[in-house]
Amino acid sequence: MIKRVNDIQQVKKTIADYFRTQVDVSVNLGRNKYLHYTGELSGVYPALFTVRPNDENFLGKTSYSYAEVLCGSVRIKPAGKEKKAE
Repeated sequence: MIKRVNDIQQVKKTIADYFRTQVDVSVNLGRNKYLHYTGELSGVYPALFTVRPNDENFLGKTSYSYAEVLCGSVRIKPAGKEKKAE
């Protein structure tokens, strides 16, 4: 049996820590299509969170549920954090 490392409460807490900061958002749109943008985490609500993109001409969804993060279809991290290659 695979032990679940994350739960929805941990995802909510992590995202609440990013409130009013710049974040990098990566969204899996399906069929090998991905959307990447940077914006401010502008709202944290019980069922979802909202991101205000820095690009004023952005046309797309900017509110996401915590379940989308838990499932991996949406990835969010503080802006400017790069993964280190080992």
